[in-house]
Amino acid sequence: MKQQRHWYHYLWIWSIIYFSLGFVNILFAWLGLISFCLPLIFAIGGGNKLFCNRYCDRGQFLRVMGSQVGLSMRREMPDWMKGKAFRYGFMAFFFAMFFNIIYTSYLVGSEIQNLQDVVTLLWTFQLPWNWTYTAGVSPWVAQFAFGLYSLMLTSEVIAIVAMLIYKPRSWCVFCPMGTLTQTICRAKASPES
Repeated sequence: MKQQRHWYHYLWIWSIIYFSLGFVNILFAWLGLISFCLPLIFAIGGGNKLFCNRYCDRGQFLRVMGSQVGLSMRREMPDWMKGKAFRYGFMAFFFAMFFNIIYTSYLVGSEIQNLQDVVTLLWTFQLPWNWTYTAGVSPWVAQFAFGLYSLMLTSEVIAIVAMLIYKPRSWCVFCPMGTLTQTICRAKASPES
């Protein structure tokens, strides 16, 4: 029996659009804040992980590439990757990188540091991305865009590697936003003291 297709099954297209737009003009990277805000809005407002389970464009992308296209080896993830220590450690690291982006943008805005017009992949490899900078934009705005795009690209690469080696949506097990929304949902569900 064929599964019924819903509009949200096509949200994977947003991932492709997002990374394509950031390649053309880095300022489109600001749209990545949608991926930060929506899961939190769903978790805080609804007390559930509906966004992660249904509306996450990355999750839909991994489902399509891993299950429908068949790029996943469908191996089981190691237990340590499913454990709390790894998930919460990865979330802490991820958010430390996000706050570093904010701090660096502040330094650039305060003219303490110059604009770094590079995209960093895996927090290590600098990819020159300066052709996407738009003149006339405040340097801190551009710096935040470069940093956010770096973070989003790095997490996308990690998600794709996890999808290729393990089950299609393995990234979802240790996704920092998923871990954060799960924590919020548990806090909302626990009885008040």
